[in-house]
Amino acid sequence: MRIVMFYHSIVSDWNHGNAHFLRGIVTELLERGHRVSVYEPRNGWSFSNQMLEKGESVLGRFRKAYPRLRGIPYDLEGIKLDRLLCGAELVLVHEWNEHELVKLIGEHRKQKGEYRLLFHDTHHRSVTDADAMRAYDLSGFDGVLAYGKKIRDIYLQKGWADRVWLWHEAADVRVFHPLEPVAKVGDVVWIGNWGDDERSEEIREFFVEPVKRLGLKGMVYGVRYPEKALKLLEQAGIRYGGWLPNFEVPKVFNKYRLTVHIPRRPYVTALPGIPTIRPFEALACGIPLLSAPWEDSDRLFDPGRDFLFAEGSHEMEQLMRSLLDEPQRAGQMASHGRSTILARHTCSHRIEELMTICRELGVAGKVPL
Repeated sequence: MRIVMFYHSIVSDWNHGNAHFLRGIVTELLERGHRVSVYEPRNGWSFSNQMLEKGESVLGRFRKAYPRLRGIPYDLEGIKLDRLLCGAELVLVHEWNEHELVKLIGEHRKQKGEYRLLFHDTHHRSVTDADAMRAYDLSGFDGVLAYGKKIRDIYLQKGWADRVWLWHEAADVRVFHPLEPVAKVGDVVWIGNWGDDERSEEIREFFVEPVKRLGLKGMVYGVRYPEKALKLLEQAGIRYGGWLPNFEVPKVFNKYRLTVHIPRRPYVTALPGIPTIRPFEALACGIPLLSAPWEDSDRLFDPGRDFLFAEGSHEMEQLMRSLLDEPQRAGQMASHGRSTILARHTCSHRIEELMTICRELGVAGKVPL
């Protein structure tokens, strides 16, 4: 099947979590023999920031990790959709695209396209910036892929789309898997961005303070940490490593004894059931996982066996201490979590779901001969 995708970037994951899942599903599609083209805006903000921080060297590391993946840059002004969409059978357009591009592709579908066209929503803007989401013209689209039941319900209730399918993110287990054990360099690592104060207090409560009180060797990777955040980490004796390309995360997990998940506030308060992709990747790597509270209303995991919830700072401290003191228990939990990923939450599972949606839309989803 000829598949065309418009996403913010497949090359850069600098403050761009959707790139994680995108790389996994494109790899899976290519492995199955489909023809896939991924278009991304030339010098988009994620790519530009990645180049500013790491330079050309990171591109070589990306190509080594994903030798079959490439992003095709486009300029919105003067874009030639007849050429880009020639022969397409399925087109996916991510929600972090310009409104104008979404409208142009929708109009092309209505006037010329025999392909099926789907909008892909993997963000919390349906509740935090509803006006921006409402402004997308989806009249030419066949439906929406939503990465949580709550987001699916919002589209249907608000009349933004008539057909919406649930399509959670998942782990790319070709990249995220346990590695050969090495000597540990620390106790606990957290990988995540500071962001726009969407979880600044939670980072303090569920990571910084427990690590400080226990005197653990902690490490943080991520971007957009202001001076006050860096000072907070320094005062707690926690090291800061800056941006980490996501495909290098498994090597980092392998050097620490446990990790934590701290969801952004909108996912906790308004969009239950959406953990974002980090827990999938951590569990796939076989590292013990502790999590700040979120409601697993979509029943993705088996909390208590795959990972442990901490309801507050002191409970997080107790759980950290317990897992560090009981490595056998920690190992059993990590093993159970990885088994859950392999059974239900790999990119292969998500492509099977996508092929089912394609058949429902009348696209065979066959691999070209």
